[in-house]
Amino acid sequence: MTAYTTEQMDQMFKRVFEQNAEGAIVLEVLINRFARNAVTVGGIDAILKTYQQSGHREVLDHIMLRINRANGVQDNSDEEQQ
Repeated sequence: MTAYTTEQMDQMFKRVFEQNAEGAIVLEVLINRFARNAVTVGGIDAILKTYQQSGHREVLDHIMLRINRANGVQDNSDEEQQ
């Protein structure tokens, strides 16, 4: 794989998921499918389901982080850059 800078990768995410019409549709589908609130009823099963949903959400958060950085939004988290 070719090495890209963080800025180059951020711009790619922006082009694919924000500027490309099909990419924007795909991102919307992913958000609708995987962005879920915490489960509050069901004891340990609710906790496990919430952890599973959190894992799905991390992928969406990463995509949105890249797009936001490409748009000049400052990231204040401690997330490791790739």
